Amino acid sequence: MSTTGIENPRPETTFELYEMFLAFLQAPTYHLALEAVLVVWVFWLLVHKSYKPQRQELTEQEKEQLIAEWTPEPLVPPSDENNPCLKPRTITGKVGKIVMVDGKQCLNAATHNYLGLVEHEKLEEAALQCLRKYGVGSCGPRGFYGTVDIHLELEAKLAKFMKQQEAVLYSYGFSTISSAIPAYAKHGDVIFCDEGVNFAIQKGLVASRSQIFFFKHNNVDDLERLLKQQEERDKLNPKKAKVTRRFLVVEGIYMNFGDICPLPRMVELKNKYKVRLFIDEACSFGVLGETGRGITEHFNIPMEEVDLITSTLEAAIPGYGGFCVGTSFIVDHQRLSGLGYCFSASLPPFQAGVAIAALEILESNPSLVTTLKENCVYMHELLVKMSDLITLSDNLSPIKHLYVAEPMSRAQALNRLNGIVAYIDF
Repeated sequence: MSTTGIENPRPETTFELYEMFLAFLQAPTYHLALEAVLVVWVFWLLVHKSYKPQRQELTEQEKEQLIAEWTPEPLVPPSDENNPCLKPRTITGKVGKIVMVDGKQCLNAATHNYLGLVEHEKLEEAALQCLRKYGVGSCGPRGFYGTVDIHLELEAKLAKFMKQQEAVLYSYGFSTISSAIPAYAKHGDVIFCDEGVNFAIQKGLVASRSQIFFFKHNNVDDLERLLKQQEERDKLNPKKAKVTRRFLVVEGIYMNFGDICPLPRMVELKNKYKVRLFIDEACSFGVLGETGRGITEHFNIPMEEVDLITSTLEAAIPGYGGFCVGTSFIVDHQRLSGLGYCFSASLPPFQAGVAIAALEILESNPSLVTTLKENCVYMHELLVKMSDLITLSDNLSPIKHLYVAEPMSRAQALNRLNGIVAYIDF
């Protein structure tokens, strides 16, 4: 076949190879030497075996010597003998207004017995009557043969007292709010929460697996900032926003601070940004409001503005357990989704009897709440007069947090606080 007239299809290839050869000849000697070293090094890495250090076995004598010389670290570091944790104060007798602490009678200012009902004869008699009728415990969760008629009676009385449709009873105050939050808020939901909430709420937030946004303590402006940011995120992803539920969790009186939640502003933001409002009234139930119904009564806010109210029966009501109140739709959901309700043994019946008796006393004697407020204000006025101690708690709060005005050592602060203790001689 004739190839006349057919040119080289890629003449530039030959030209490029020729230029590379000329460049190689014109390269400096040090450059060629460096490339040669690199080529040799790469070749050495490819063929060289990895280094494996030889393992030298210890003799039995060496092992025994190492074992004999080994001294383990203590499981617990040595403690100072003067550490107050090693010298707990022990109370003997009733934990009432006057307590016997290490053989000394003291005025009890370190209790949640706000209304002074611990020693009330009616409560003691109610407990004895229930003990004779029901025994000392229920030995079963509410959904598994642990529901006793007195539990239902207490739930009805709590719902009526709080002016709500229904109540659900828990056997442990701590598990009430820590079970209620994850019963509603799930993975993918958003919770806005005050950064100063109590430990029970914190555990409920963790259990919910929701996205948590903490706003500065009692700072409504910071809360609105977070709500606006969420609103912008919802606009960017409207499909996700349709299935994302938003919750706002606060306390009536904050356990860790002793101040009152600005509920009117919270309700305003709740309605503006469409969030569900949960209030833990562990410290405000039986304390705030004319009749002790809590922070909603204190600010004269309709119960319908709050989606869920939780509280304890271990403070103003001197018993055991906790409860949630709200609409029937909200409360019934917890009977199948509240872990503390479903899997914990129900409240001992005699404790339910004590709570019923305490509610009856509170309903018939609203002056108890008035007296408590007067005592709180009087105590607050005395505390603010102390120059070396400060308190940021509300004057109506029965919880008073004291802080030293000037920096001092722990021992000095402890001695100063001990100086407040009043020993009573009879």
